[in-house]
Amino acid sequence: MNFLARVLSTAVAIFLIATLMPGVEVTSIGMAILVSFVLIVMNVFVKPILIFLTLPITVVTLGFFLLVINALIILITSHILQSGFKVNGFWVAMLFSIVLAMATSLIDYLNERFEKPRT
Repeated sequence: MNFLARVLSTAVAIFLIATLMPGVEVTSIGMAILVSFVLIVMNVFVKPILIFLTLPITVVTLGFFLLVINALIILITSHILQSGFKVNGFWVAMLFSIVLAMATSLIDYLNERFEKPRT
């Protein structure tokens, strides 16, 4: 899936999850696109640094600390985009990150399943 399609599909997932989940607020689909872009950039640049810095605790917790890192990424994104994206607390961010990960995994699976083979 190309970058633009990933940003747009993640934005749709973010907008739908924010609509259904109390404690998460996205003001518009345009803001959801911006949130999607910022989350993708944060996952590419900031998340590896956080994983490296917290590697011992991640190993001790058998990888469950990655859920905390994902929630922190969501909270940092909420702090960066104060005007249109709001997450009310750590536990809401953790639940949001889990649901978003499942939604994007489903989107990726469906994309691979129904993508036309290239010749």
